[in-house]
Amino acid sequence: MPFADRLNNVETSAIRELFKLLGKPGIISFAGGFPDSAMFDVEGIKEAVNAALTQDPGAALQYGATEGYNPLREQLAAFMAGKGVKDLAPEGLIVTTGSQQALDLIGKTLIGPGDKVIVEAPTFLATIQCFRLYGADVISAPIDANGVQTDVLEKLMAEHKPKFVYLIPTFGNPSGALLGLERRKKVLELAVKYQTLIVEDDPYGDLYFNAAPPPSILALSSQVPGSRDWLAHCGTMSKVLSPGLRVGWMVAPPELLAKATMCKQFSDAHTSTFAQATAAQYLKAGRMPATLAHVRKVYAERAQAMGNALRKDLGDAIEFVQPQGGLFVWARLTGAGGKVKDGNELARRAIEKGVAFVPGAPFYANNPDLSTLRLSFATADVGKIEEGIGRLGQAVHA
Repeated sequence: MPFADRLNNVETSAIRELFKLLGKPGIISFAGGFPDSAMFDVEGIKEAVNAALTQDPGAALQYGATEGYNPLREQLAAFMAGKGVKDLAPEGLIVTTGSQQALDLIGKTLIGPGDKVIVEAPTFLATIQCFRLYGADVISAPIDANGVQTDVLEKLMAEHKPKFVYLIPTFGNPSGALLGLERRKKVLELAVKYQTLIVEDDPYGDLYFNAAPPPSILALSSQVPGSRDWLAHCGTMSKVLSPGLRVGWMVAPPELLAKATMCKQFSDAHTSTFAQATAAQYLKAGRMPATLAHVRKVYAERAQAMGNALRKDLGDAIEFVQPQGGLFVWARLTGAGGKVKDGNELARRAIEKGVAFVPGAPFYANNPDLSTLRLSFATADVGKIEEGIGRLGQAVHA
């Protein structure tokens, strides 16, 4: 078949391919990037469904506005206000089918063939693929435990004049890195200085363990005059309520929202009104704070257990920064004592030992670090984490 040339820019997700290997009985998987379904607030969601079908069933089951179901937009604006985002009106955001669609709409509306886009190294694999699908030349900005290195980012912005810069500043996927407060302000200053859009992707910001992270870049934009005009923010209910609802949202300047809404009309008309009405009722019922408190506690325990087990069972063969939130441990094999240093090689050995993770190379747009790997602690209990990391230790020492 004569497929579109743009498909030559992308390939099947290495992570999706890895899942094909996970059918082996007894595999303990740290590969997924999803929340634990055992912690979904099923009762709360049932109540929200019933409320949606009782209070306004016609609206919940009918076609809706492309921009989103207005009661949900109102609830989301209030939800964001509770996180320090000032002056966000419901019409200042659109509802998307997961935040993944928001990122696709940004790519669709802004990227032309050959346009340059800056992302973190490493970053969310699907966005690399999405931006390349629209013809972007994807450029990498290095990160450390404190997020993107803003001095290097500025040099890249000055040199390449990108269409936009894409960041996951709070507990990034895969890095788990947390962008510090001063760097967040610097990013906003760079947006104004270079008149360049910053795209803040924030799926994990509510999943902190102890101290709350700095305010989102969107929340801080009120402190940097003019920066709100150069900022898009993508949020989602997937990591805190349910991925199956496919409810996300995008806050952006009016002209970008208008173009994104137009493109969304062509792709899905609107996000499921039933899902939106359910999410609106859930937020209205005020159950989210208790749900978040519960998942933070559980994920914090699992993250600590994974860190302890890695130090115990892999020792100097691995190095990592203990995550302060999110769903992932990002680690680097050191090769100490002649042990395995290649993440792909360790992944093959690990499957044989009955444990799975994702090698780090696919998360780099350029020059991948082959010694890296991503481990998710979200879906395994403490016992499984300890057993799985024990198996990983055997694979490293094999």
